[in-house]
Amino acid sequence: MVPDVSTGSSTLGLINYLFGKGRRDEHTDPHIVAAWDMAGAPDPGSDPEATYTQLARRLDHHVDLRTRELGGKQPPQHVWHCPVRTAPGDRYLTDAEWAEVARRVVAATGIAPEGDDKACRWIAVRHADDHIHIMATTVRADGRRPRTNRDGWRAQLECRKIEAEFGLRRLKSGDLTAPRTPTGAERAKAERQGREETAREWLREQAYAVAAAVRSIDEYFTVLRSLGIQVKPRIGPETGEVTGYSLSAPGDTANGEPVWYGGSKLAPDLSYNRLRERLPTQDVADRPQQVADSAEPWHRAETAIRDAQTVLDSGDDEVAQGHLDAFGDALHNLALVANGEHRAELQTAARAFNRARRSAIRADHQAATAFREAAKELAYATHDPGGLAIALIFAALHLARAAVKWHEQRGHEQQAAAAEAAFRHLQAGYQQAGEPVLADLTRRAPRGATVRRFEQDLRAALPDHADRILADPAWPALTTTLARAETAGHNPRRLLAEVAAQRELDTAEQPAEVLNWRITVQPNKRAQAARKRSSTTGASFAPMTPQPSVTALTSKSEERGRHR
Repeated sequence: MVPDVSTGSSTLGLINYLFGKGRRDEHTDPHIVAAWDMAGAPDPGSDPEATYTQLARRLDHHVDLRTRELGGKQPPQHVWHCPVRTAPGDRYLTDAEWAEVARRVVAATGIAPEGDDKACRWIAVRHADDHIHIMATTVRADGRRPRTNRDGWRAQLECRKIEAEFGLRRLKSGDLTAPRTPTGAERAKAERQGREETAREWLREQAYAVAAAVRSIDEYFTVLRSLGIQVKPRIGPETGEVTGYSLSAPGDTANGEPVWYGGSKLAPDLSYNRLRERLPTQDVADRPQQVADSAEPWHRAETAIRDAQTVLDSGDDEVAQGHLDAFGDALHNLALVANGEHRAELQTAARAFNRARRSAIRADHQAATAFREAAKELAYATHDPGGLAIALIFAALHLARAAVKWHEQRGHEQQAAAAEAAFRHLQAGYQQAGEPVLADLTRRAPRGATVRRFEQDLRAALPDHADRILADPAWPALTTTLARAETAGHNPRRLLAEVAAQRELDTAEQPAEVLNWRITVQPNKRAQAARKRSSTTGASFAPMTPQPSVTALTSKSEERGRHR
């Protein structure tokens, strides 16, 4: 059961919508199921003599009194609106059950506490099987405004109780950090235009993906504009500096004018102030230069993701929350530069994890600077890493699972569910990308003598884990990877000990597979030595200012434009 609290200023306008046919004639049998006074509330849906204006006047009775006291100045945003909808698949409630829901919600939110004869006037209108709309005018009979602080959160808590008592689907409790859901009007508009997501949802995902890749707020706005998104900065009247911004999707208009969404209205961590915590205001001068080893960004990102698992176990929640936010950036950039059918799964995982990257715990972004920089370097990567990308997905898969556990331990139900969804999509993406590579490595396994030598190295380096590793179906693939590492200048026995020490293997279900990907991301020692010799003889690489790859974002923007 989902409540969605908002406020407005037009009582009659909302009544017209509630009792009207709907924007697509979807409203059927609109009628009042509960009210502050069932005898005194005119019901235009059941009484032919009742009019919208009569109902509006009855609801606005105390508002009008307060307006006269204020010398004709109406209280701002005095219309309180809360649709309450059952989850898909739930049974349809009766009018009597919806009436009880409405009375409990207005009591819990402070609109009309039980036994308060001075409470606000309100009605609950049902015009569909699966939801009601609760409407109130927020001026009490004593002229005071109701105490509705954290009303959305309190409505959620009451709905969780109602779900249990009514035998409905139990939804996850929130903590006021979730983004705003699209309104019914926004969904209807998207359906009319043949789009699967609303403009609000599309803008949110574009903003997250761009913020993950860029290195300054200036660049953030520049890349958004390159995707066809209109950007309107808000300038402070006294300082002349940017204090906020709004975005408008391509072709999203109302009465010929762009429909704007403020950054904070897309998601709390997309507000201008939150972005400034993670991005400098102006472009940075020391952009990364092209380096000799173009696989290095992949190495750094994989190491940062593995290190983040240790951070989640550290007990410092603010630092851990900062690393989860940086992990969200890493997922977006990994999806941005991925090649292959698994890219769609990675994109879906990144979108799902957006809900898991924030909670009521304030993130320490400074502590996660190294992780965030490693994540951003992926957006500038130009090298096709092959197995490196799969190793990175494998590491991300394990961090997502650790994020599920971290959120569950802290009672973050929505975040844990989002991290679980991201984990499932990462798992699907890994299977699509990794299984063919493991199968190819297995086919290329070295000869028996070499395999026996590696088995000896394994038993010497990891005696406690050797039997499990040898029994793992990925052991033949691991022998191929060990042979390649040996060719690259590594000592197999020493290398096995080193990668095993990076993180415990006791909980690994497939330890050979874990070791295979850890070894895959180890630098090529012979190549490093060759570059070192080259640098001492005067060889150099021309500096280059790479740009983040926005091909995927651009294609999505163009696709949206075709639906206009």
